[in-house]
Amino acid sequence: MIGGEVMQKDPICGMMVDEKKTKLTSSHDGKTFYFCSASCKSTFDKDAHRHAHG
Repeated sequence: MIGGEVMQKDPICGMMVDEKKTKLTSSHDGKTFYFCSASCKSTFDKDAHRHAHG
């Protein structure tokens, strides 16, 4: 946690994303994933299983 932010790792690019600030999320197998950009979210959504369990 950095300064009260809750950071999650973007499963596509590895960038740390503040889960309270991003609106770019996807769910897979009951877990929420957070993204830095629409491009990363789109890549994840095309093959969520591979990226979520990779």
